[in-house]
Amino acid sequence: MAKTIFITGASRGFGKLWADAFLKRGDHVVATSRNVAGLQDLADTYGAAFLPLALDITDRAQCVAAVQQAHDQFGSLDVVINNAGYGLFGAVEELSEQAVHDIIDANLLGTLWVTQAALPIMRAQGSGHIIQLSSVLGITSSPGSSIYSATKFAVEGLSEALYHEVKGFGIHVTLVEPNVFKTDFGGASAVHSQPIAAYDQVKASLYALPAFQPANYGEPQATVPAILQLVDTDNPPLRLFMGRAAYPWAQQVYAERLASWAEWQPVAEQAHG
Repeated sequence: MAKTIFITGASRGFGKLWADAFLKRGDHVVATSRNVAGLQDLADTYGAAFLPLALDITDRAQCVAAVQQAHDQFGSLDVVINNAGYGLFGAVEELSEQAVHDIIDANLLGTLWVTQAALPIMRAQGSGHIIQLSSVLGITSSPGSSIYSATKFAVEGLSEALYHEVKGFGIHVTLVEPNVFKTDFGGASAVHSQPIAAYDQVKASLYALPAFQPANYGEPQATVPAILQLVDTDNPPLRLFMGRAAYPWAQQVYAERLASWAEWQPVAEQAHG
């Protein structure tokens, strides 16, 4: 049975790839982007099954209107994929005020506004699946990724609480946490801070990590079967890594955290009173 799937940031990258895959198998897709010109080929190919919408996700009123239009067009809202967002790279000291405001507006608040717009519709239906694009950098952070990671850590916290809030309504929530893929995420889509030379060496250490070696970059097309399986399962997970490099990195990070917490637990207990 055809699903109605709403995807933000769908003019390129994962968003466009997944939109095409859903359409190809017969779903209805509402795809949003600031510039819908990049969606014209899908509109030409899939006709009435496809609704492209211009959307600035930082504008809450626009988000509410777009989600409502999607529901009005196809009569349901089965899956929302909050894919829109971008990377901002730079050391903490290098970050400009405006750049920080902009990425929080897009990566965190845009996700929140679309989610809020979808929830009343899904509650009324008694069903739905909200998929939030996080990152392996949403569970750990590295030199030069501070503010990007901060936005994804925030999406993780928001979505974990949401998972518990809405499961009684028949609504599922999943955080998708990709490792690095061969998209333009670190290229044309990325914003870079004005560098301070003192941080050049420590920022370079990010790219020495195994997860950032080209051999561990995922193939975007390979995510298609995974996203199709995710939206079709009756019991989707709260979290799903994409790619082979994320899980080993997470194992290392959490082992180090647990060891540090254990070492300092006597101090923690003393602080309890």
